[in-house]
Amino acid sequence: MKGLFLKGINKSFGSVRAVDNVSLEIQSGEFFTLLGPSGCGKTTLLRIIAGLELQNSGQVILDGEDITTLPAIKRQINTVFQSYALFPHLSVFENVAFGLRSRKVPNPEVEKRVNRALDMLEIGQMSKRFPHQLSGGQNQRVALARALVNEPKVLLLDEPMSALDAKLRSQVQVELRRLQQKLGQTFILVTHDQDEALVVSDRIAVMKDGKIAQFGTPNQVYDYPDTRFVAEFLGAANVFSGTYRDGLFHSEIGILKFDRAPSWEHGEMAIRPEWIKISDTEPEINGVRATVREIIYRGTNLDIWMDPGPIRVRSATTDSFKIGDQVWLEIAPSELVVFDE
Repeated sequence: MKGLFLKGINKSFGSVRAVDNVSLEIQSGEFFTLLGPSGCGKTTLLRIIAGLELQNSGQVILDGEDITTLPAIKRQINTVFQSYALFPHLSVFENVAFGLRSRKVPNPEVEKRVNRALDMLEIGQMSKRFPHQLSGGQNQRVALARALVNEPKVLLLDEPMSALDAKLRSQVQVELRRLQQKLGQTFILVTHDQDEALVVSDRIAVMKDGKIAQFGTPNQVYDYPDTRFVAEFLGAANVFSGTYRDGLFHSEIGILKFDRAPSWEHGEMAIRPEWIKISDTEPEINGVRATVREIIYRGTNLDIWMDPGPIRVRSATTDSFKIGDQVWLEIAPSELVVFDE
């Protein structure tokens, strides 16, 4: 069986359950992301996969081999850490070559594999420089090259872009995704940055309190969150409480029609701000009369808070609104997400 399989992984630190009965199937060649807030267990789970932390129970299986008790050095898994952990006294070339030299790989083979890794990451011309002479993005590429030169089956990435500025982080995210697709290797990323997860991932596991709250493709977890936590952690969401009766949702903003009947009588629904349409005329269905309360300019869009609610709406910067304007909002039944909890 190709891929990485986690079966019933549990890990406690004293009375704290860091990882709670987690089972996952990560396909070979997949870019998989563990996403969640600080303290949710994602880094502990990554360290268990790497062999740097021993779980209390459960199995780790890689390509059909049970590696649960195998030490880290014997696993075909490499990790790129948040700090990159480069040796400041070694050149770029020697940083990348370090693992190969430790394993007594012959010099001609070291030269060949290191140069290939450096060229692949477009840092071949920097081979004689030292880490302090490089930018944050360049140091990240060196750390990636050092991991990839060992030809691991799985590459683990522990918040590797958190130290980069916003512009560089966006650029490196795209580069990392392209690199993974070119190599066809399994990448597992740990991050708390939802935008990063949506950009790079084939699938995402959203973690909370040591458990998997939801997993699926980026559009599945963003468009169809199962819970309020997932909806609000992956971007902005308007959440409405109410009662379901007579086939309608009676909420604090009005009576709404929707496509999927809930399993509860009292519960919550959500809609993303960008899915709400603003109109001058009353919509035929799910129209809400609203008053502009606050406008935030974000460069690429306007975030507008409206009463009742407050309801958050995302609009183009070309739209013209002012505080106190009254508008109609259209909440399409197909865009309303029913929480299962």
